[in-house]
Amino acid sequence: MVKLYGQTLSRRQVAERSGMLSQFAGVRLMTLGDGVERGIRMLEFRTGSGLRFTALVDRALDIADCEYKGQAIGWHSPSGFRHPGLHDYEGEDGFAWGRSFSGLLVTCGLDHILGRNEVPAENYNYPGRKTVTHSLHGRVGTIPVRLTGYGESWDGDRCVLWAEGIVQQASVFGEDLHLIRRIEADVGGSEIRLSDRVVNHGFHRTPHMYFYHVNVGHPLLDEGSRYLAPVRDVVWAAHAGERYEAQKVGYRTVPAPQLGFSEQVWQHEMGADAEGEVPVAVVNDRLGLGFEVITRKDQLPCCYEWQNFQAGQYALGIEPSTHHVLGNLAARERGEMIWLEHGETRAYDAVFRVLDGKDAIADAERRIAAIARQPEQDYPQPSGNFPRLAGRA
Repeated sequence: MVKLYGQTLSRRQVAERSGMLSQFAGVRLMTLGDGVERGIRMLEFRTGSGLRFTALVDRALDIADCEYKGQAIGWHSPSGFRHPGLHDYEGEDGFAWGRSFSGLLVTCGLDHILGRNEVPAENYNYPGRKTVTHSLHGRVGTIPVRLTGYGESWDGDRCVLWAEGIVQQASVFGEDLHLIRRIEADVGGSEIRLSDRVVNHGFHRTPHMYFYHVNVGHPLLDEGSRYLAPVRDVVWAAHAGERYEAQKVGYRTVPAPQLGFSEQVWQHEMGADAEGEVPVAVVNDRLGLGFEVITRKDQLPCCYEWQNFQAGQYALGIEPSTHHVLGNLAARERGEMIWLEHGETRAYDAVFRVLDGKDAIADAERRIAAIARQPEQDYPQPSGNFPRLAGRA
């Protein structure tokens, strides 16, 4: 059954009340037409519950806008949703990624994440190529998807909005990795389900790294908003040392936008529930609004928290990852790089859930605390203990 506007309706009853489902909910394809976004295709999802979000067809089916009952959840940066044809991956000494960085979800990978690195390339068996130079967070997020389908699908009295596509990150004398992505949302629902598969379509043994850069903004993000997570250990902080408490911003509570704020990044070792899931949330008690990100510990064992509270760029990132924040070279040195042979696949599943009202927030807080109680102090001392990552080829 479909829950819409305080009623529980069958498929027939929904049809009786409109000429088309699009009166209430649906998925539609549109093209942006101005500025740096000109030519970008995107799919708009409306579930009928007040949840609206868009997926960028020309940028890996990443999620751009996200709002609930008119309240923004997803972050918009000053860069806008830039057309991939304007993107210069190697520019600005590997930091040009920042000129295309915006939205609720920015996918990072497929063969590299985190900072700029030059890594060995002997696995590609090409004498002219000794190394590969990677820029910040990899290439996948600015590659257009080949859209294989989208629409509404009824199963009895349940209706699912969906989209699917394939992103191919490939090079001659290099990788040939495919990201096969499916996005789903129920009509009448308030969550987004993401199902990803990364496949080595090539015939070289190829490295693979992956993470979700999930970015929330105002008004969900505001002074007093809280970060809730099953933190077993604070492993690392980019600003540890003399800077650790200097900005007077800990990991738990969000300040108002700051002038001159320097980004802070933490890596937390998370616990998982009995099903192996790791829930992390940002909640605004004043608004009675929250946003929960649920991933699997066996797929994305690491998690970062990105704090960018600079005025004009105000954001917090929840970042579940395949690898420690140490980066590409460290993953190789520690024997933790994922190596995919031809046809080998890695699967990733995520749920993005709106928490509507104080009861939903309290329930999420109870569920998270039942897994592990996060440190009560704002500045827990980082342990430097990076657990060994198992299950690597």
